[in-house]
Amino acid sequence: MSSIEVDALVVGAGPTGLTAAGDLARGGRSVAVLERRPIPNPSSRAFVTMAGTLEALDARGLADELLAHAHRTPGVTIFGGARIDLTHLDSAYPYAMITPQTNVDAALARYAAAQGADIRRGVEVAELIQDVNGVTVTARSRQDGGLTTWRARYVIGADGAHSTVRTLVGADFPGKTILSSIVLADVKLARGPADDGLTLRSTREVFAFLAPYGRSDAEGAWYRAMLWDRRHQVPDSATVRPAEITDILRRAMDADPGVVEIGWHSRFHCDERQVEQYRHGRVFLAGDAAHVHSPMGGQGMNTGIQDAANLAWKLDAVLGGAADHVLDTYQAERHPIGKRVLRQSGLMARGVTLYPRVARGLRNLLVPRLLRVPSVRDALAGSFSGTGLRYGRGPVGDRAVHIPLTDGRLTQLARTPGFVLVRERGTAAVEAAGLTQAERADAGPAVLVRPDGYVAWSGSSADHQGWQACLTGWAASRS
Repeated sequence: MSSIEVDALVVGAGPTGLTAAGDLARGGRSVAVLERRPIPNPSSRAFVTMAGTLEALDARGLADELLAHAHRTPGVTIFGGARIDLTHLDSAYPYAMITPQTNVDAALARYAAAQGADIRRGVEVAELIQDVNGVTVTARSRQDGGLTTWRARYVIGADGAHSTVRTLVGADFPGKTILSSIVLADVKLARGPADDGLTLRSTREVFAFLAPYGRSDAEGAWYRAMLWDRRHQVPDSATVRPAEITDILRRAMDADPGVVEIGWHSRFHCDERQVEQYRHGRVFLAGDAAHVHSPMGGQGMNTGIQDAANLAWKLDAVLGGAADHVLDTYQAERHPIGKRVLRQSGLMARGVTLYPRVARGLRNLLVPRLLRVPSVRDALAGSFSGTGLRYGRGPVGDRAVHIPLTDGRLTQLARTPGFVLVRERGTAAVEAAGLTQAERADAGPAVLVRPDGYVAWSGSSADHQGWQACLTGWAASRS
């Protein structure tokens, strides 16, 4: 049995695991990724990348290449014609990107590999044992059954809703199933929705959620469709038949959309579940291993990538000598976000599938009115897109990537690991060896920005003691 030692071992080569692996490797840490599937997952359950995640991808140099082959949607049409308008977002990305998850996975895999992460496919975790100095993981090749022992300082379980790592650390996954027999399909429609954005159509019996891929020809346009029929609840293993897809689309849209072609399709159910603790000693759970929820709102992949972005730089800091309590902030910051996503996506799922006529009527009356109020519109769009995310009451904990700079963008500066000191407009650079600096283009205060793009400190750049104390509290000299 061979034995390999690394700083961090990531289990799962989905978007969460690949983001974490790439970030750690970019920081100079030795990282391996173990993925049970022998080849990249060909299915694409996720298809919407939100503005907050696009900012994270830009900080890794990936946003432009993905957007070049994707569709940009300006909003989401939901109940009673109500619209979540993304065009007012305070972001370089005032829209959502529509592209199959396979494209995002492939970009993140290239990123992780380019940074030096060792990605091994066709390997499954069989045993995990922790001690005070690290974690020993026994992994088995699915091809020949050969065993390898991995010794890591830390382990990230990013291995999905049926996480082996979560089981091995003994973490419960409380919750329940909220929707069954949901169908995902790529469909080419001759007569799709007139709206260029994400569009929901529903009756008391069915719903159809359509996302335009932006690919069309003389015959029609391609969409990712999420479909559900209250009267046809079958196991996930039941075959998805073309007639089922066509029937639900026709009933939900109250018209024949003209199905030209049906491509990839799948059936699944969705749960609402979340672990109580994201940290288990030297093992951390992230993405679907830590939380699953309704697909309404397209939050799953986005939340997982944000989990990884929050965790990886903290692991890097502690591997470099920072205090262990830095790692406790992962639970403190991300668990409430995961809980909010469960609540938000769950409310949307329950709103879509309301059955009583009176309740549906009130929903269709009130929601459009609320979303015409600018403050409500912007708050919901910010929550939906991730740009409204903050860790605290501000300004510390606020998102910083939207701050205008005299030269470039914060997401570009973030491609180099480490904190960034953004000085007030018109101030000279301070003496701070190895600290990236920039100058604000507006009248705001100086801020010290964490590697994940959030404010760690705010004040005057002349207050050397203030920002240096904050920097020392979060990080240590790199090793």
